[in-house]
Amino acid sequence: MRKNNTQKSYFKKVTLFLTLTLSVGFLTTSCSKEEEVTPQHDLPLGAAYVTDSTYDASSHMKVYNFVYPSVDPAGEPIMLSGTITLGDDVSRQTPAKGLILYNHFTIYRADQCPSRGELSTQKIALGYGLITISPDYYGFGATEHHHQAYCLSLYNARTSIDALLAAKLLLAQLGYSWNNVLFNAGYSQGGQTTMAVVRLVAEQYPDIDITYSFAGAGSYDLPETYRQFVNLTIAGMPSTVISVLLSYNEFMNLGGQREEMFLEPVLSHIDDWILSKRFTREEIDTKVGSLTISDYLTPTMLDTTTALSVRFMEALDRDNLCHGWTPRGDEHILLFHSSQDITVPAINSQKMYDFLTSHGVQDVDLQIRDIAASASNPAHENASIAFVLQVLTKMRDILADK
Repeated sequence: MRKNNTQKSYFKKVTLFLTLTLSVGFLTTSCSKEEEVTPQHDLPLGAAYVTDSTYDASSHMKVYNFVYPSVDPAGEPIMLSGTITLGDDVSRQTPAKGLILYNHFTIYRADQCPSRGELSTQKIALGYGLITISPDYYGFGATEHHHQAYCLSLYNARTSIDALLAAKLLLAQLGYSWNNVLFNAGYSQGGQTTMAVVRLVAEQYPDIDITYSFAGAGSYDLPETYRQFVNLTIAGMPSTVISVLLSYNEFMNLGGQREEMFLEPVLSHIDDWILSKRFTREEIDTKVGSLTISDYLTPTMLDTTTALSVRFMEALDRDNLCHGWTPRGDEHILLFHSSQDITVPAINSQKMYDFLTSHGVQDVDLQIRDIAASASNPAHENASIAFVLQVLTKMRDILADK
């Protein structure tokens, strides 16, 4: 398995915390290595296939990297990449208890995506008898040379569902089976993608039954998020604000010129700091050097009545998960947030909850916790630990009833 030398993200901290302090049986005791899979390169164009398979002996985890057919943000056919992981308690002879569609959080450096070896979150689920399916998203892995489609919620949901469907076919070809349980989970950008998956399943995939969706601290209402930043004058992670604007400008063809949008030193370093995929989120935020958005966004972008800002707000609203669709009504969802989150304001989860319940979804657990920032981490990161604990507890209870 490739070694990943990235800085410890907050989910790596979560992994360490859980491993050291909890006794919930993440790792199994057996350590058998399964037969390696030969990559298949003679399949018809557009067919999904496994690119490589490895075994992480230290974590007792089997890893399959794969590519699969999907579309790019313009709707053109493309091959994307993802990763399948499973522990020693799942084999060709022992069915998995279910599947997890894991939608990863914000990343910037190329080697932070699942297929490049960043699997710290996947390790947390080991010992639950589940198979985890993790898409890289457009802009990482097989499409690393492209601009990442950051926070394009409906598009990223499409690529996640495509990864799920492709992985199920590949797993069956590899001889694995699983029980009829499907978890859909993610935090931050992954939380947004998780709820976008819920939306697309309701709109386009009647044959997909999600057992439970876990959405933590996602930007479900991007226009409201942007208004919150303007009103508060600060954002906990400047890189994410900059990246949303770059992404929507790029893929929604909004026509914004960088000098209309950004101030120095960000203006002169967008390609190097953000688009190069050489730095982590923490490193980029350090380079930006300020949480005050007027230090890196122009007055044009801060005035939501200007022509350019209006174009952005309209584009963000077209991707708004808090209106414009009808839930199936049988969804089971956890919405989790910190009330002190200034990276993704908690009003996102409240508005998502209000929308779902107003449309008859009865099983929605809204948890907005008073989780504060610490000297080393913003509230957005600190809340991720409590979120993971809630996810693990709920998954354990659901699986116990199966």
